[in-house]
Amino acid sequence: MLAGIMSITEILFWFLAVLALGSAIMVITSKSPVHSVLWLIVTFFAISGHYILMNAQFLAIVNIIVYAGAIMVLFLFVVMLMNLNANSEPQKNRNLQFAGLISGGCLFLVLVTALMKSDVSTNHLMSGGDAGLIKNLGKVLFNDYLVPFELSSVLFLSAMIGAVVIGKRSD
Repeated sequence: MLAGIMSITEILFWFLAVLALGSAIMVITSKSPVHSVLWLIVTFFAISGHYILMNAQFLAIVNIIVYAGAIMVLFLFVVMLMNLNANSEPQKNRNLQFAGLISGGCLFLVLVTALMKSDVSTNHLMSGGDAGLIKNLGKVLFNDYLVPFELSSVLFLSAMIGAVVIGKRSD
């Protein structure tokens, strides 16, 4: 290939980056909370695509299952149960909006400055390494970190039992 032509991996990276940023902006600018949640799901899928490009398939699947699945369903239920209408919306404060605009502009300026001074390249994508594979994660988890893993499982089990005991109605 010619040096000026981008590879398919770079094109996919930039497509996912634009998709993630565009859907994140739509999360903020959407008028409907349900539409914001749906755009957030698109953002999570784009981020999972970046994980796959970095050869971290386990993180991509966990991101889809946990965040785009369980957490977003929870958000949708909360939004639907809140019964939002025009009467329950808070009044807009011009001073607060101005302060938010100034803060966002300063953050944008810092990010642009940091990106201009850094060497941004996509050459590390799909490097062929196997650092993010599930097999290697399992080996490290069950060989090097077996005791902390088992202790955390006992902690989670005791937390679940405690939640059931606290949530149980006393008759």
